[in-house]
Amino acid sequence: MQELSGLTSDGKQFFAVSDSDNGTLRIQVMGRDCVVKRTITAAVDPFDVEDLAMTPDGTLWASDTGDNNKSRSTVALHKVSPSGAVERFRVTYPDGKHDAEALLIDKSGTPYIITKEPLGSALVYRPTAPLRTDISVPLEQVTRVSLATTDTPGGPLEGTLDSRLVTGAASMADGSVIALRTYTDAYLYPVPDGDIVKALSGDPVRVPLPNEPQGEAIAFDPDGTLLSASEGTGTPIRAVPGAAALAQPPPPTTTTPPPAAEQSEAAPPSSTSWQNWPLALTLGGIVLVAALVIGLRFRRRA
Repeated sequence: MQELSGLTSDGKQFFAVSDSDNGTLRIQVMGRDCVVKRTITAAVDPFDVEDLAMTPDGTLWASDTGDNNKSRSTVALHKVSPSGAVERFRVTYPDGKHDAEALLIDKSGTPYIITKEPLGSALVYRPTAPLRTDISVPLEQVTRVSLATTDTPGGPLEGTLDSRLVTGAASMADGSVIALRTYTDAYLYPVPDGDIVKALSGDPVRVPLPNEPQGEAIAFDPDGTLLSASEGTGTPIRAVPGAAALAQPPPPTTTTPPPAAEQSEAAPPSSTSWQNWPLALTLGGIVLVAALVIGLRFRRRA
C-alpha cells in the first residue's frame, strides 16, 4: 500500500487503511500472506486518515485526524462496521489545532487521540461527552507522553526527531497492553486496570523497530505478537512474537523477606522487575511476516 497509515489484526487477517484522498474511505482486508481478499468501502469522504483501531466485536475505527498544515476546525472519527456501514463523529480540541496520527479505543469504547508534536510531549485527548453524529463534541486533554530520543535508525527526517514523534497506536483485544510507536521505536504499556491515562503515566518497554522508511502503522495480533509496517508499496509487515508479554509485570514472589535487623545486609533487589527490563531489545527478535503486494495509488491531502 503506497501510503499505509493504519493497521489492525484479528489474528486471521489484516485490516489496513491509507491516508488517501479519493472521495471514500476504503479499508483493505488481507490474508496472512498480505494479498487483498476484499475491500470495506464506507460512504464517507475522509480528509486525512492516520490510524485504524478495532474493537472486540469487529467494529473498525478510522482516525481522520491528520492535519499537517493545522487548518482543520474539527477532526473526525469514523466508526465502520464489517459491512461498511459508517458513522462519522466530529470532535474539537480545546486548545487549538493539532496533527494527530495515533488512536486508542479503551475497553469501554472511549477513543483517545494522541498528537504528533515536533516540540514537547505528545498530548492525549478524549471526548468530554458521548460522541454524536449531529454535532461536534469537545475533547479534553487527559495526559501527555514524553519519549526520549533514541539512536534507532529509520524515519523520513534523518534526525533525532524521528524517534520522538508519535505516528501510531495499538491495543491488545482485551485491553491489557497498549502500544505507541514513533518512526523508529515501539513503546509497550501494561494496562492492568483498564485505565489508559494511568498506563501512559508509567514506564514503558521500548522495542526498536527495523529501520522503516516512514513507519506509521502498528497493531497486535490476539496472541500478543506486535506488528509494524511502513508506507511504500512492497514494504513488509514485520512481527515481534510475544511482545505483549514484555509489558506484563511478573507474578508476585512468595519468598519470605529477611528479618528487619538483617535487611541492611541483604543483597540488592533483583533487576528482573519489569520496570528495569532493558528497554533496547535486539532487532533479532523481529521476524518478517510478508511483503505487502498492494499496487493501489493514493495521494495525501495537504
